[in-house]
Amino acid sequence: MSIQIITDSASDITDQTRKDVTVLPMTITFGDTQYQDGVNLSHQEFYEKLIESGELPTTSQIPPFDFASAIQKAVSQGKEVIIITLSAKLSGTYQSACLAASEYEGKAYVVDSENVTVGEHALIEYALQLKDQGMDAPSIVEKLETQKKQIHLIALLDTLEYLKKGGRVSKAVAFAGGVLSIKPVIAIENGEVAILGKARGSKQGNNFLVQKIKECGIDFKKPYFLGYTGLNDSLLKKYIEDSKELWTEHTQSLAISTVGGTIGTHVGPGAIAVAFFAKNWHD
Repeated sequence: MSIQIITDSASDITDQTRKDVTVLPMTITFGDTQYQDGVNLSHQEFYEKLIESGELPTTSQIPPFDFASAIQKAVSQGKEVIIITLSAKLSGTYQSACLAASEYEGKAYVVDSENVTVGEHALIEYALQLKDQGMDAPSIVEKLETQKKQIHLIALLDTLEYLKKGGRVSKAVAFAGGVLSIKPVIAIENGEVAILGKARGSKQGNNFLVQKIKECGIDFKKPYFLGYTGLNDSLLKKYIEDSKELWTEHTQSLAISTVGGTIGTHVGPGAIAVAFFAKNWHD
């Protein structure tokens, strides 16, 4: 049977050239206006609104009905379905997917990526690699459940301001961070956001990222992505230049994507992220 991958827009997949991938939109609300992420609100438009707005937008999970509709469409075409969602600890979207899939036992499977944005995207891309190799749906799901533990997502934030607005850090901490040019370095660990450390200035932050990535090692045989928040990629380009020793001997090009509203709401513009499978681990 052919396989349809269904995911949410928190994966930040904007290039939808593959017909075997369905991306369902999260809802992003600015004031009284709701938008469908990636449908009537592009990443560029999101950051323009975020920068202009005095209040943080809110994000909403995908309802079970949307998953059920997508599953029904695929199943009616004779396909099996694998749903890959953002971390269940960050959103109720996973539960919505499970509820919808429960009506299609043996035909629809749900995987909690335990990640988000480029980390979630890396797992989806890995699923597509396995599918293209001819693996069946249950085998792919089994593989994803073990391999997802080896995905590392590490990010350097430009400001503490949006974490302050979201109540994640105190006003005093955010103010001190601004004065001292503190750049928080965060990761997704066990499906949750964890602060790895704080660097003073972008250069030290870039060095911190390089150090953390070296500790894990990148498995270049599996998908890896770089991402950035905001209206331009200048900070990411600087990071790539500073960290070229990580990439030059292993790859001719780097997969780069923008980070959309689901995570952008909480970290603000000017963040850079790297997601990869760790090298120092084996099946």
